[in-house]
Amino acid sequence: MKNIIHKIYQIRHFLLFILLFAYIQSIYTRIAVRRQINAYIFTPEAALATVIGAGILFLIILFFIRKWQETDTFSNQTMLKIFGTSLLSFVITMQLIGLLIAFAFGNIERNFNQQAFTLSLFSDFLNGVIYGSFFLAYHYFNKNKKHQQKLAIYNQSLAESKINQLKAQLNPHFLFNNLNVLDQLIEEDKQKASDFLNEFAEIYRYVLQASDKELTDIDQEIDFAKQYFKLIQYKYGNAYQLNIETQNAKGFIVPLTLQLLIENALQHNIGSQENPVYIKINIDENIFVSNNINLKRNTKLTSGRALKNLKEQYQLLSKKPIEIHQTEKEFSATVPIIHKQSK
Repeated sequence: MKNIIHKIYQIRHFLLFILLFAYIQSIYTRIAVRRQINAYIFTPEAALATVIGAGILFLIILFFIRKWQETDTFSNQTMLKIFGTSLLSFVITMQLIGLLIAFAFGNIERNFNQQAFTLSLFSDFLNGVIYGSFFLAYHYFNKNKKHQQKLAIYNQSLAESKINQLKAQLNPHFLFNNLNVLDQLIEEDKQKASDFLNEFAEIYRYVLQASDKELTDIDQEIDFAKQYFKLIQYKYGNAYQLNIETQNAKGFIVPLTLQLLIENALQHNIGSQENPVYIKINIDENIFVSNNINLKRNTKLTSGRALKNLKEQYQLLSKKPIEIHQTEKEFSATVPIIHKQSK
């Protein structure tokens, strides 16, 4: 009930316009028919009946919109199909309601003679065209407005995400640490140093390629996550362990999703050989990422903006949002798989 009241409140200005238009229409019709002005001309019952009929028409149009319109965009052909079918359904519905009312009051012969029936049919058709046009114009205006807002939010979110990703990968501290690891490996094991450098180069190559994409294939993201984790193991060994299980790796996700969630586990938890941090990724109908919690002491507070941006992108690209859960022992994130790549 609260939800219905909230929706009515959101369209209150449109409903007020419909009521005022119906009232003016009833006054004009009565003056045109009676050719005189009296108190009866200004009574509101005809306008209220028209508003009720318009409400029935709006519900019919919404039904066919939900039935035939699959995306936020629409074609003229689809709109004409929705409008024509809604108009026909409305006229039939209003005639059936009129028949039931006439039957209840025993006025079938008077209300459904040829002249009355023709006039009623024409009146319902005309009201359907007028109020249906109003509703479709209002509905698609709001749809287009919301779609433009989504695009603006998405573009802003995507831009911020790109900046955060590049900062996370290219900041001097990150480079300095890995160059130190590389320097140690050159002295200890030249083959490992060469492998490390190759992994390091592949990571940046993928990041630069992915930064211009809205979505990436899950298989590519899994391969990148494995490469990224190899880089981590050069420094931490088995203190952090990654296990990836794939049962259904078909579809698309936002680039660097898995890397960000792996990095989140490293950033907040400390692992050791005796007490490692286990990061698990299971891919089936959704992507489930989890890790046990062993919080670092004196951890610097982070804004969480990167994860927030990621959630905003999924809200815009998928009907299902990212779900985050955290207990004393485990952090987990459920990420939806997007089965249709955006153009």
